[in-house]
Amino acid sequence: QVQLVESGGGLVQAGDSLRLSCAASGITFSSSGTGWFRQAPGKERQFVAAISWSGRTSYAGSVKDRFTISRDNAKNTVYLQMNSLKPEDTAVYYCAANRGVTLVTTLEYAYWGQGTQVTIAS
Repeated sequence: QVQLVESGGGLVQAGDSLRLSCAASGITFSSSGTGWFRQAPGKERQFVAAISWSGRTSYAGSVKDRFTISRDNAKNTVYLQMNSLKPEDTAVYYCAANRGVTLVTTLEYAYWGQGTQVTIAS
């Protein structure tokens, strides 16, 4: 059974940083494609960042140069470092994963976490 657990969300001020973590069981991130998505109230879930099993990355234009996705294979954990946060980054952030797939920037992931709330105060 695959389980993804996000953590690291919270309430911060605009301009601050946060690092989200996604810990996995039942799936090995080093041989999987992993992504971060976010969903603000009343809006559709949208792509934020993804990392392939080989380490290739992709970012949404709105977060490029501010967010960084990375992976610690030893801990089987994927991170999302978020810098220069803006109020419009406020959302529930979700981790997602697929076995044996490279870079996926759509919602077509087989496994999803429960989400972690990120709130940016202006």
